Amino acid sequence: MFKADWPAPLNVKTAISTREGGVSLPPYAGLNLGSHVHDRPEAVAQNRQLFRQEAKMPAEPLWLNQVHGTDCLFLEHTDFSAGPVTADASTTKTKGLVSVVLTADCLPVLFCDLDGTQVAAAHAGWRGLVDGVLEQTLVRFPDPRRVMAWLGPAIGPSAFEVGDEVRQVFVEKDAKADAAFAAVPDKTGKWLADLYQLARFRLNASGVTQLYGGGFCTYSDPQRFYSYRRDGQTGRMASCIWMD
Repeated sequence: MFKADWPAPLNVKTAISTREGGVSLPPYAGLNLGSHVHDRPEAVAQNRQLFRQEAKMPAEPLWLNQVHGTDCLFLEHTDFSAGPVTADASTTKTKGLVSVVLTADCLPVLFCDLDGTQVAAAHAGWRGLVDGVLEQTLVRFPDPRRVMAWLGPAIGPSAFEVGDEVRQVFVEKDAKADAAFAAVPDKTGKWLADLYQLARFRLNASGVTQLYGGGFCTYSDPQRFYSYRRDGQTGRMASCIWMD
């Protein structure tokens, strides 16, 4: 586990899990926090308890049913008794509520305002990025210009190979996005995509200038991170944020 490296207000707390520790068995070996990947439910429950204790969280994170969409849930209470709500981001102004997203190559983005009065977490794979999950999260804040963002562990630009169709949808939305794609030598129609750069373009365009994090690569660091692209059947890491 580690914390976001950013100059957030002191009452804003974060916790980002790795695969290290935990009780899950291969192919989920380690601290798998995803309940939807066919790991043993009792192992996931124990891993979540271990993670919460290590991070000293004030409450159980409010786990979402993520679908690579753009919905951002506004959290006001902890009653998820009917099961996880379908969304790919959550935000809250309530102290003690923990926003969380699960990833294993997709980009987790944590947000807070400069006054420490609101936080958010978003799950941004390429589909969510191009469709606007970061923008839909930011509209929940009164003034995106007073928001900072931290980019968590995702597949890096040397490993994320995509086809022409992915590059095209980004460039159609924003011509500048072309700079985030590098042609793969000897592979016609294949590109290496930089999720971090694509996210920075989107965040800057929305008025967010204080950007931190990035530089991870889940694919090339099997000791620390799960990677769906690398392993297929695998676990999930969590990126959490809350206010004291």
